[in-house]
Order: sequence, then structure tokens, then C-alpha cells
Amino acid sequence: MNTSNTSYSRATVSWYGRKFHGKKTASGEVYNMRKLTAAHKTLPFGTRVKIINPETHKKVIVRITDRGPFVAGRDFDLSRKAFKKISDLNKGVIKIQYKVIKK
Repeated sequence: MNTSNTSYSRATVSWYGRKFHGKKTASGEVYNMRKLTAAHKTLPFGTRVKIINPETHKKVIVRITDRGPFVAGRDFDLSRKAFKKISDLNKGVIKIQYKVIKK
């Protein structure tokens, strides 16, 4: 898989889970840590983003439903399920490559 394509950007992601599960997101949706969703500071709600872990070559497509992360140096907060598809949950924070695939 060639992920060095210039259409991909680099970012740092973390994940959020149980503490927010069942609570309303910034979009008004109820957060479900078992769905493939993510938080981003500026991308429009509903935007679909392809995320690739360059270490494992695993990928996931998420839908933006929330705002955040609110920690310096992080670009996305992935749902627990989305993060687990591309990395070990114990890592907590990883470097990824991403591409917006639908706004």
C-alpha cells in the first residue's frame, strides 16, 4: 500500500471511550464508542476521513461527529472502536496519515 501519496496528511490521534459513551457530542449525536466516529476541531460534522496507521498499514474510515481533541498536539480523537481497528488501545496516542474522502 502506498501511503506516501501527497493527498494524505500526517496527524496525531488519541481515542475516547467509556467516560463519554452515551453523552451528547457537539453535533447533537449521542456518542457511541462502538461506532466508527471521531472528533476534530474544524472539519464539518458528517465528514468522512480515511485514517491509516503507517506502522501496521491498518485503516479505518470514520465520520466526524464531535469537536476536539482539546489536548495540544493531537488532531483527532477516535472512538474506541475506530482506534482499536488500527492500533492497540494501550498505545493511547499514535501518528497516522489521513485523507478527507467526503465532506
